[in-house]
Amino acid sequence: MSAEYNRGYLDMELLRFTTAGSVDDGKSTLIGRLLYDSKAIFEDQLESIERASLKKGEEGINLALLTDGLRAEREQGITIDVAYRYFATPKRKFIIADTPGHIQYTRNMVTGASTANVALILVDARNGVIEQTIRHAFIASLLQIPHIIVCVNKMDLVEFDETIFENIKADFDKIATKLDVHDIRFIPISAKLGDNVVDRSKNMDWYEGPTLMYLLENIHIASDINHLDARFPVQYVIRPMRDEYHDYRGYAGRVEGGIFRKGEKVKVLPSGFTSKIKSIDIFENSIEETFAPQSVTITLEDDIDISRGNMLIKEDSIPEIGQDIDLMICWFNEKPLILGGKYFLKHTTSDLRCVIRDVKYRIDVNTLTNDENNKKIGLNDIARITIKTTKPVFYDSYRKNRLTGSLIFIDEATNETVGAGMII
Repeated sequence: MSAEYNRGYLDMELLRFTTAGSVDDGKSTLIGRLLYDSKAIFEDQLESIERASLKKGEEGINLALLTDGLRAEREQGITIDVAYRYFATPKRKFIIADTPGHIQYTRNMVTGASTANVALILVDARNGVIEQTIRHAFIASLLQIPHIIVCVNKMDLVEFDETIFENIKADFDKIATKLDVHDIRFIPISAKLGDNVVDRSKNMDWYEGPTLMYLLENIHIASDINHLDARFPVQYVIRPMRDEYHDYRGYAGRVEGGIFRKGEKVKVLPSGFTSKIKSIDIFENSIEETFAPQSVTITLEDDIDISRGNMLIKEDSIPEIGQDIDLMICWFNEKPLILGGKYFLKHTTSDLRCVIRDVKYRIDVNTLTNDENNKKIGLNDIARITIKTTKPVFYDSYRKNRLTGSLIFIDEATNETVGAGMII
């Protein structure tokens, strides 16, 4: 493989997308079809699923077996874990998170969808919009996934009827008025036969929109990341202690928002000291500017006491700073949330502790209503809570910046991740 090809591959734009749908809506088959028709399957993988399909007594290749990697999933024919798949076309690189549809795996969907640019929500053309469709749309909205593509699947089982597609589209639009999503697309498909997945459907000539693959390759995602508010949480202080780098003091981390340029003035939180950027380094090379989500090392002109958990910002875009924080939470653990309980928090590169001050309400994700009477938060529940932290947190609302507006809860006794929070 040539160096030019490698450079081109590394520079390609990366799109992350997640799939969601009810059981048997065809999520795994759709992903298998995407991989199969875009020639992203190795020969040994193809042979493996051919053997597995034959063993199960199925006609042809069961493309769902490509993503249903766990033995329990293959035996039950359902997805119970988040399966990640990677592939590329000449235009883009892709990471797919195939998430489960069952209500008891809501936490898996939240985990898989938290970094996605696009959510593919599958709807069975025979069943239309159901409770789980509403739940998945709500979670996509809660996680501020910028783009939703509603794939009306199994159109072959309803005679490729345009009226059925239009009715489902109208039903979903009614839900969308309650959600915080601004870009929703609809595509009629048959994942099993390949209609409108990679190739245009000859059976649905009434549909004039793009295929799913065309949309994934061309949907605009450059503005999905906040490039206005500069945020650089310091992860590690680099002091090589070698003769050639005797005075080198670099601050390594990932840019979580905005753009930083060499020579620009920055402020350090929480100290409030200011300095100018002396250099922006990647390995042994220096660059003139960096932007989210690049990982770099920044050096400053002044010798300031900076450590892990501190944040570099620009004075014209200061984040919220506080200890009393309102957030939406998805609970991951079988042991319920304890009102007044203490938990470890991880927010960007900062480690701290908090106490649960209040549970305002729990959300019924099937009806999209707030239940203020039942405040017991258990596994897979979504709720609005208030916490108080042991030290000030530098944050943005999750709507403004998904990276600085999110945090995770860790049980002090077991060190398990028990919840994920989105700051309001």
